[in-house]
Amino acid sequence: MPDRFDILVIGGGVNGAGIARDAQGRGFSTCLVERGDLAGATSSNSSKLIHGGLRYLEQYEFRLVREALAEREVLLRIAPHIVWPMRFVLPHRPEMRPRWVIRAGLFLYDHLARRVSLPGAEGVPLSRHAWGAPLKAEITDGFAYSDCWVEDSRLVVLNVRDAAARGAEVLVRTAFAGAERGPDGWTCRLVAEDGTERQVQARALVNAAGPWVMEAQDAARARAQDRVRLIRGSHIVLPALYEGEQAYILQNDDRRVVFVIPYEGRFSLVGTTDVPHEGDPRAAHCTPEEAAYLCDAVGRQFRRRPDPAEIVWTYSGVRPLHDDGADNPSAVTRDYVLKTDAPAGQAPVLTVYGGKITTYRRLAEDAVAQIGAALGREGTAWTDGAPLPGGEFGGRTLPEFEAEMARRHPWLEPATLRRLVRAYGSDLDALLGGASGPNAMGEAYGAGFTERELDWLVAKEWARTADDVLWRRSRLGLHMPQEGQERLRRRMGG
Repeated sequence: MPDRFDILVIGGGVNGAGIARDAQGRGFSTCLVERGDLAGATSSNSSKLIHGGLRYLEQYEFRLVREALAEREVLLRIAPHIVWPMRFVLPHRPEMRPRWVIRAGLFLYDHLARRVSLPGAEGVPLSRHAWGAPLKAEITDGFAYSDCWVEDSRLVVLNVRDAAARGAEVLVRTAFAGAERGPDGWTCRLVAEDGTERQVQARALVNAAGPWVMEAQDAARARAQDRVRLIRGSHIVLPALYEGEQAYILQNDDRRVVFVIPYEGRFSLVGTTDVPHEGDPRAAHCTPEEAAYLCDAVGRQFRRRPDPAEIVWTYSGVRPLHDDGADNPSAVTRDYVLKTDAPAGQAPVLTVYGGKITTYRRLAEDAVAQIGAALGREGTAWTDGAPLPGGEFGGRTLPEFEAEMARRHPWLEPATLRRLVRAYGSDLDALLGGASGPNAMGEAYGAGFTERELDWLVAKEWARTADDVLWRRSRLGLHMPQEGQERLRRRMGG
């Protein structure tokens, strides 16, 4: 007999992860199926920001901005180890937008939702401030405001960990190969990476397949309701362009904005582009034209234009935006649309179109309420007050918690301690398992990564390959010596 669930969630990106967690927590038996790795595509290739979307105000998307601003506070509260405040510097270019327009936008940004944890916006005399040092001499004034950083792929993994801890079944490297719809539910065919097939039954389907949402819709032979537009956002990583923890948001000549963000201690992350994507989203990559575009955007306002030859890494994510008919890719809404198809006498399917990482939790809350209503029981929303794994700081701030961990584990190198705290938070003691020195951590691969941490990632976080470890559960691919990476690949079989 096939396994039976209330809900089968297709897609292990941030939306699917959030939906699986919320649904299982409301008492729905849930199975999450992902044909690759968790956060294996768009959700590990974002700009890594939890932000309200300052530029969306120009498109009058006030509800989206308000919801996103409110979610900043929620995520700071439930995931303080992987979400933290960041100050953004906005150099003023009078030929782009008048000063009063920016002031008005920042006023709205500060007041559209209740702001508890973050300082408000202010004017900055860049000609006399350290933040102006990387900028061209003619840029004398600017503004500063607050948003947040997020470790995007870890956000996904932690949602899935919590779903599994509450009883959800998680199947990675398992493809959703099709489904038959009946009055009592869906009979679904799943195919593992090794070709093994499994049949499960679910009272409802949730299609959160991201860029593959239409493909999953076809596999389920579900009725097409809306469509997505695939928009590629590419990023480049450069040696650090300046000192300091501040980020920059640059108004570009095409009226888009480009972020320059401190990254991984010794790099700068620059992004993003907005170009239509054709072909397989898994093959998305930063083109030479996109790299030049980003370097040019920095060079217009920084004292030195970075050369594409300096780029140490690039990545691209394909955003499955809800197709609202806008001509300009940058004007396509970043809001989400949920459509439930529940014909009389037939099992329901909910399809997720669009969305952004900042509002994934609200999207999940809405999705579970809709699919729950179709199943005859919505349950109670709960995720706004429940910390994600590692997020239980007991009222302490991130610096306070890090200082406590340093006192408890003085043998950890400061850089390693900082990385571990910002990956595992209050789970750090469990990961260390009573280790009292480096010799108890097992084989060392470099950059502070050891066998003890690898065992945790395999046992607790579904890591199966070296890339899962180096580029999604962490960004150690930027730091670990090549010799250590090769040993890790041999250890994990590729």
